[in-house]
Amino acid sequence: MLNRYPLWKYLMVAAVILISALYALPNLYGEDPAVQVTGARGASVDMSTLDTVNTVLKEKNIDPTSVALENGSVLVRFKDTDAQISARDLITQAMGKDFVVALNLAPATPAWMDSISATPMKLGLDLRGGVHFLMEVDMDAAMDKLVGQQEESFRSELRDERIRYRGIRPTDQDGVEIVLRNAEQLEKAKSLLADKHRDMTFTEGNNNALIAKFTDARLLEIRNYAVEQNITILRNRVNELGVAEPLVQRQGASRIVVELPGVQDTARAKEILGATATLEFREVDDKADLAAAADGRVPPGSEVKFDKDGRPAVLKKRVILGGSSITDASSSADEYGRPQVNISLDSEGGSKMSDFSKKNIGKLMATVFTEYKDSGRRNAEGKVVLTKHEEVINQATIQSALGRSFRITGIDSQAEAHNLALLLRAGALIAPISIVEERTIGPSMGQQNIDKGMQACIWGLVAVMLFTLLYYRTFGLIANMALVVNLVLIIGIMSLIPGATMTLPGIAGIVLTVGMAVDANVLIFERIREELAEGRSPQQAIHQGYANAFSTIADANITTLITAIILFAVGTGAIKGFAVTLSIGILTSMFTAIIGTRCVVNLMYGGKRNLKKLSI
Repeated sequence: MLNRYPLWKYLMVAAVILISALYALPNLYGEDPAVQVTGARGASVDMSTLDTVNTVLKEKNIDPTSVALENGSVLVRFKDTDAQISARDLITQAMGKDFVVALNLAPATPAWMDSISATPMKLGLDLRGGVHFLMEVDMDAAMDKLVGQQEESFRSELRDERIRYRGIRPTDQDGVEIVLRNAEQLEKAKSLLADKHRDMTFTEGNNNALIAKFTDARLLEIRNYAVEQNITILRNRVNELGVAEPLVQRQGASRIVVELPGVQDTARAKEILGATATLEFREVDDKADLAAAADGRVPPGSEVKFDKDGRPAVLKKRVILGGSSITDASSSADEYGRPQVNISLDSEGGSKMSDFSKKNIGKLMATVFTEYKDSGRRNAEGKVVLTKHEEVINQATIQSALGRSFRITGIDSQAEAHNLALLLRAGALIAPISIVEERTIGPSMGQQNIDKGMQACIWGLVAVMLFTLLYYRTFGLIANMALVVNLVLIIGIMSLIPGATMTLPGIAGIVLTVGMAVDANVLIFERIREELAEGRSPQQAIHQGYANAFSTIADANITTLITAIILFAVGTGAIKGFAVTLSIGILTSMFTAIIGTRCVVNLMYGGKRNLKKLSI
């Protein structure tokens, strides 16, 4: 019989609508303005921290909605943003530098919805607010690091060829000066190094000195590499944070823009992105006199470093292995419950560690944690001055030959071990970076954008629904029902997809799909009218209208879907947000316009054998 669906099709449509409505429902609950308190560099947040926050708020008569210890941080919810901002300032003053206090938004969905993973869709920076960082790469530090590596390379190559030199030191102009024993050694060194390092120029100086400098092309390549590699590593760190649709891109010669929309833990994001940390493994100089070294009498080739308790350790300057050789890191606990970090190396790093450990069984090897921090000062050019902090995490005796996997201990807490593992896993930054500008887009501005976007969507929907109702009457009412269901489907699917973020351009994509959904129904309804005009019965007209209009609707929507996919593939940021909602809207509009409305029409008219007229 014409215009009848089997029962399973009706059940399928009903199930799709109900599931989408369920997962779209959390968006009605909204989010509470909140303040989040997290420990700096893995410092623990416990009940005493919670009590301190409660005391501060009570003294200033600020009444929070709730204060809770969640996932290692204190989350304080408020009724409005004014109380949120005032509380943030007070808590920041009270907690000091050991804690990071940040504005946040906490979903207000009921617990039963959380239990089935029904959460609100993530909102972009322009809707929800978020954090915008402008970071600058320290090119001087990048060059210093490269020059240091070049010094070690020259030493190794000259030793291998038994060319005798008096000393190797950096110059003031991003170069290396090598002082040879005599003129004969100078010629040999120049011939050897010039052949091995074609990206450097070698000139002779006074007193058998050989000056090596990088070419301009190589310097440009080094600077570009430092920025691009840092961008890659920052993206890895953002991925570790689980931020949806972040923006990490280059700005100018040495700056990087990072935008974190819809971030759940802004305090942790700032700590992880701002950290410039890596590990170095060095040999302990066990022949050195610690007391003499503390007084400044350090053996040649060694230097003094300190642990977290201020105890000195004399280490060889030569780095056995750096953080760039680390391919994976994870935190765990040893057999005594003490925190540790498990390290995995690449093949080259594994070979270096194996060679060193085989030759030095029974000797001490130190793990040095290096971090660059904002000093709070700026230089004459207005750039942030970074200070280098080095700390000996542990000194361990090499018991046997080490391979590509080993572990380090001596870490204070499991939280610090987790943070250190995350930084090492995401990659060691090629050069230190500093946050030169930080902007927080507040929830009030985001709410204004949401309100305006919703107004545009509602007015567009009302105008379309009014037209279809007046022009197509009963069938127009069916089309309007499909439009509402279409919106529910889009919001439900956006809430279900983990990486999807709703932005202002995304709302524009929804408005566009509303018009496209009506186009499909217009094609179907006009085709039904044509069939009726040609003398077909209402049942035949309905059947032929849907059947004949399908190919036209499919062609039009598939070409638009291909365009949306291309936009998503090549676009960034807001363009991707538009492409996502447009793609979802195309698929849902085809479902509601073709299958959804057909279900309703079949239910209304399919069982009427003597149907004489249609309200269309």
